[in-house]
Amino acid sequence: MTDPRPFWVAGHERTGSTTVDVTNPYDGSIVGSLWVPEPQDVEEAVAAADAAQQAALATTAAQRAAALLHVSEQLAARHDEMADLITAENGKPLMWSRIEVTRAVSTFRWAAEETRRWSGELQRLDTDPAAAGRMAIVRRYPHGPILGVAPFNFPLNLVAHKVAPALAVGAPVIVKPAPATPLTALLLGEILSETDLPDGMWSVLPLGNPETAALVSDPRLPVISFTGSETVGYHIQSEEPGKHVILELGGNAAAVVLDDWSSDDDLAWAASRIATFGNYQAGQSCISVQRVLVDDAIYDDFVPRLVDAVTALPTGSPWDPDVVVGPVINAAAADRIEQWIADARANGATVLTGGTRDGNTVAPTLLENVPADAEVSCEEVFGPVMVLVRVAGVDDAFATVNDSRFGLQTGVFTHDLKTAFRAQRDLQVGGVIIGDVPSFRADQMPYGGVKASGFGREGLRSAMEDFTHDRVLVLTGIDL
Repeated sequence: MTDPRPFWVAGHERTGSTTVDVTNPYDGSIVGSLWVPEPQDVEEAVAAADAAQQAALATTAAQRAAALLHVSEQLAARHDEMADLITAENGKPLMWSRIEVTRAVSTFRWAAEETRRWSGELQRLDTDPAAAGRMAIVRRYPHGPILGVAPFNFPLNLVAHKVAPALAVGAPVIVKPAPATPLTALLLGEILSETDLPDGMWSVLPLGNPETAALVSDPRLPVISFTGSETVGYHIQSEEPGKHVILELGGNAAAVVLDDWSSDDDLAWAASRIATFGNYQAGQSCISVQRVLVDDAIYDDFVPRLVDAVTALPTGSPWDPDVVVGPVINAAAADRIEQWIADARANGATVLTGGTRDGNTVAPTLLENVPADAEVSCEEVFGPVMVLVRVAGVDDAFATVNDSRFGLQTGVFTHDLKTAFRAQRDLQVGGVIIGDVPSFRADQMPYGGVKASGFGREGLRSAMEDFTHDRVLVLTGIDL
């Protein structure tokens, strides 16, 4: 067992008087420990972030970009160490942890590149005779220090999506990682400490959820970027109506397989992708496939392929490099998923594969004939469970997608360009992926949802805009 990891206050490591252990979800082993921040540490971090605003704004684009690029390069250099730590505390199989680290490398690199482009715009104002000789320079400035509250399912890359855009725009940021997975964020803090960013520009506070309430309500943190459950996100919003709150909440993602996606190669691709990305991260992703909507014309041909693909997924120890599906985060999550499957079966659903559990590992499960009001159908399972739905054409498919209070992303398997554009227009979601699953995400693209999936956008440029506001400078008496 290594020494407890320090937390980070105003860019400096800190220890406390108590520690807490972190356990692996697969076997319950203790994988590390950390020092717990005291109330005075929290106050110091917030005060430092508040005091650092002018110093943060005064940093040059080159300085901020260099810091972000350093983080990217160090994550790449310590790739295996970071991936092992993610698997240790989160339980996700190594194959997914390695992909997460690779994505975080790109996230910080993109942030460095966007920092260099963050310049604002010029507007001629003499388009109206009364404004002759005037020009506006429009630049964006931070709302203020940012509180980034991150979830357990991507303990590195979703922390990166709070930290990187904040630093890119020159805003101090305090990160509160999930209690189940704080170690990865603390190691990221170690890398951040190697940069020359001003003191107070960042802190990493591994607090329990109840202790986070003081941060949420602190007026010195006017921006809250929250990724997590709908219940908590809406509570934050209702409690802090005067703050700029960005919510990335849950999903109920659908993959739609239309009748023109009918060749053997098409069906094999769709079955493989849906099977994998309904169960990757043990289904603990907001955009993992949960509903599989298949056109009636190809349903009977497609479903056996999907059953075979799901059944073939290697499941077990996350340390096995060939394993695709590992455990969910804890026993409470496994209990809930198991109960939801049982409730669906009791109301007429058929289990085509899976439906079993071993410890915190739920077997990849595919259900048919599920009532539309069953929780596995209309709520977010956040586990390795998918439901099959037979649809009759594009109209029925798109209406079924929209018959959800969630709206994050949808995948549509079609070759028809007109259908693709119609999907973007008609589907009530934040993103539509054509020819693939809804689980695709490029870290530079706008990412977020509508309806109960939240509002605001991640993706480097989009988050930078969300963290800032326009400020206009008008020059007068200029010869244009």
